[in-house]
Amino acid sequence: MKIETKEDILSVLRMPDAEFEQTVMKEAKELHRTHNHNRLDGIAMLGYTNICKNQCLYCGMRSSNTLIPRFRIAPKDALDMIQAAYSQGFRKLFLVAGEDMGYGFDHLLEMITGARKIGMTHIATACGEFTKDQYAQLHEAGVDEYVLKFEMSDPETFNRLNPSTNFEKRMQGIQWIKETGMELASGNIVDFPGQSLEQMADDILLMKKLEISWAPVISYLPTTNTPLAKEGGPGSMSKCLKEISILRLMMPDANLTAQIPGHKLTDGLAGEEGNLAALNAGANYLFADLLPAGKVEAFHVVDNRITLGLDHIRHMADLAGMNLEL
Repeated sequence: MKIETKEDILSVLRMPDAEFEQTVMKEAKELHRTHNHNRLDGIAMLGYTNICKNQCLYCGMRSSNTLIPRFRIAPKDALDMIQAAYSQGFRKLFLVAGEDMGYGFDHLLEMITGARKIGMTHIATACGEFTKDQYAQLHEAGVDEYVLKFEMSDPETFNRLNPSTNFEKRMQGIQWIKETGMELASGNIVDFPGQSLEQMADDILLMKKLEISWAPVISYLPTTNTPLAKEGGPGSMSKCLKEISILRLMMPDANLTAQIPGHKLTDGLAGEEGNLAALNAGANYLFADLLPAGKVEAFHVVDNRITLGLDHIRHMADLAGMNLEL
């Protein structure tokens, strides 16, 4: 199926689920099987600080949320965790954090150079907005890919839901990342309260325009003690699956997150239903959380942010009949 225009995208988003599953979803899965060798990528993920200066209306780590204990993991301790992941076989690393201005940019660079010395062959980071020079320093230290989500392509909506920054600044950061030579990972929140199908289609077109390397997209999850949770319930798994398949068909080489929630929200992001459905829709990325048990829940971007570990990833690869690559 050829998907190029906004109307093409909307036709899939409006498609009855049964028809989608028998046509577009199957085609997206088959394209990934033939074009990308049916690959499922397992990635080690470390949230090294949950302190954030921002007040995003949807995020559980927003600075005014007093319900979660805050932490910072020192570079030495982080590198011990990364070494353990390397020993398990992981070669891809995702470092993620709140926008913590007190962590120390030099400490972040130390962690990245250390991870590269350990042997990590692909390093992605998501730690907020920086200056153009800082993005360049991250790339020089060893970052291959930077994740800066645009969240929603409508500037007015972005500015309302992200009051600590603005759409123009976010897009400037995205441009700087591309100028450094790093790969750009970016995407949207799927089906947050008030989002229209037309806005979703615009989001997908923006991902295509930005030539993203990875779409870290999941359906919206209402999070305790956040303003947006008062405006509506969880996003549609069906809409998220349709977006995944559309992205696979529009951008065959892009990596797509399979860590989406199923209907049982208490299973979090590691529910077998949601993960398997995403893999069958054309997704290929699953994550193993390196945080110790006492800090997993405190990295509270969303409620029930459960990702589990390598055993879960292997199990999902078996269920989906995919070739696991660490």
